Amino acid sequence: MKKLLTLFSLFAVCFSQAQTKSIDSTAVYILDKMADIIGSLESVKFDINTATDKLDHDGNLSTYYAMSHIAMTGPDKFTSTTTGDSGNFGYWYDGEYVSYYSLSENNYVTLEAPDTILTMIDSMHTAFDFKFPAADFFYPSFTDDLIEDFNTISYEGQRSIDGEKCFYITATNNEKHIQLWITSNTTMLPKRLIIVYKKEGNLQFETNFNNWELNPNIPETIYNFTPPPHASLISIMAKS
Repeated sequence: MKKLLTLFSLFAVCFSQAQTKSIDSTAVYILDKMADIIGSLESVKFDINTATDKLDHDGNLSTYYAMSHIAMTGPDKFTSTTTGDSGNFGYWYDGEYVSYYSLSENNYVTLEAPDTILTMIDSMHTAFDFKFPAADFFYPSFTDDLIEDFNTISYEGQRSIDGEKCFYITATNNEKHIQLWITSNTTMLPKRLIIVYKKEGNLQFETNFNNWELNPNIPETIYNFTPPPHASLISIMAKS
């Protein structure tokens, strides 16, 4: 199933089939290995730090920073908490219900949800525009979607981030230029992603991945949401 919803909106682009593609087989091999390793995990914890460029009403650039803590246990448990310039909020999904809580506004909503993480993410994004941190990388079709939607995918050699060697891959289409760093050790996990929006004044979105824990023993209770004292239950309307 092609993923249509992402935190990063990697693949929501228009693409002209008439354009010639240039797909580097080494880049595809690295991307497939990363996807296979992520797909083999039974549970995972990691952190991301993001920086998002936006223009104000006068066209001035502002960068919004955020940090998210994410935990998943397949196939049906997910939680993330985010603190940052655009607000503080979290998601809790237990396989039956997903709850969204705004720490900034002290209100929450709990919704019935599909029975897997990826179908829950699809459903909640489509209906309510919920955005889940780093969701793209957990779709089995990650590499295929990248190949379908970008004209050029290249392996550009190795680069270092914080002293760690990484495979450096770029992908380009008419609207976006992507830079992706994948660790070159045996785990081959995402380290950094930068998206440049070429038709939006080269605004950038950057995320850095840290503190990966592979197959940790995660208590199921962390996926259960309990409203804090005095939190208000709200209702939200699905997008028409």
